[in-house]
Amino acid sequence: MKTRLSAILGTVAMIASPAFADKAAVLDNYADIALAKYTDSLTTAQSLLEAVNALTANPSAENLQAARAAWLASRVPYQQTEVYRFGNAIVDDWEGKVNAWPLDEGLIDYVDATYGGATDENEYAVLNVIANPSFTLSGQTIDAAQITPALLEGALHEADGVESNVATGYHAIEFLLWGQDLNGHGAGAGNRPWTDYAMGATCSNGNCDRRGAYLVAATELLVSDLEWMVAQWQGDGAARSTVLGDETAGIATILTGMGSLSYGEQAGERMRLGLLLNDPEEEHDCFSDNTHNSHFFDALGIRNVYLGSYTGIDGTVVAGASLSSLVAAADAGVDAELRARLDTTMLEMSEMKTAAEAGFAYDMMLERGNAKGEALIMGAVDALVDQTRSIERAVTALGVDQIAFEGSDSLDDPNAVFQ
Repeated sequence: MKTRLSAILGTVAMIASPAFADKAAVLDNYADIALAKYTDSLTTAQSLLEAVNALTANPSAENLQAARAAWLASRVPYQQTEVYRFGNAIVDDWEGKVNAWPLDEGLIDYVDATYGGATDENEYAVLNVIANPSFTLSGQTIDAAQITPALLEGALHEADGVESNVATGYHAIEFLLWGQDLNGHGAGAGNRPWTDYAMGATCSNGNCDRRGAYLVAATELLVSDLEWMVAQWQGDGAARSTVLGDETAGIATILTGMGSLSYGEQAGERMRLGLLLNDPEEEHDCFSDNTHNSHFFDALGIRNVYLGSYTGIDGTVVAGASLSSLVAAADAGVDAELRARLDTTMLEMSEMKTAAEAGFAYDMMLERGNAKGEALIMGAVDALVDQTRSIERAVTALGVDQIAFEGSDSLDDPNAVFQ
């Protein structure tokens, strides 16, 4: 999916230069943007469910490709919501159901022999729920004859308290649509055949009916989870009420989400860590090779929250009073610096995205000794770190106390990564 960066940045820049706005107006617009982003995420997830239902009802190469395209489209608005994490407890407590990674995909379905077996860390790394209508989990017999959203959410997700037992959300669906990416640092994403959903003698790799049931259940659950989150940002929703209930805490929430996503989560855990380990398994969207887009839209989400403007999937712009206006009133130099660094980050992300769309996929960039790939990734990492320093200056300018951004050993203590 190609994005015209100049069009995105130009639209936001024109809108996001308001005169000074009060905190209440800034927080109200922040909540309106959250509602718009989660609504778009729900809309695209509903389209994904339609495509998944078409695939399982009439399996074909064309319907599998359509479902994959719908999944990719669904990531665009959702990734822009991640800036609402970290500061908003309601979002953080919920997010692990919809976007948890990395995952031990052998919990869900068949995997290649090179994947290995159960480990001391995860006894259920190759449980393969799709192949087993009954199994023992944490000492209890689980009836999985019918694969339902309740089974995935209640019994399987983070089974035995292991975070990598991801049974729900975008990445479980991604695995079911693409399968494992067995190319290492070579070209190509996962290549699950459409016949994995076929019936009768055409079925490949067995259990095609259960595989389809799992895919539908996971997608239905994603839709219902997003419906719930949309409700939290409606006029009387708990997330909106919490943000608007205390203006000082609300502004701290915005800054916490921006700084934590920018630094510890994105620059650190999602980008620098993978480069230190040279591990394609550290890709955020590792089955589909969509990681470049995932990173791009995460960064865009940070920018559009600061500037108080979001362009929806139908082109509708939600815009209003911005955090930028508050910072500019307190210290115009800090605001100008932060705006410039947000722009620099998007340009670095755009270079990485353009390279990936031209065939230089993110997992190829991660290969040890690949100087071009390291330069592309580190250009974005360094820009994220720089913009975080400017976010810290904005915190000081606004006089907001007691904000702690998420950190990452990959940035703060790289040697610890290898211990």
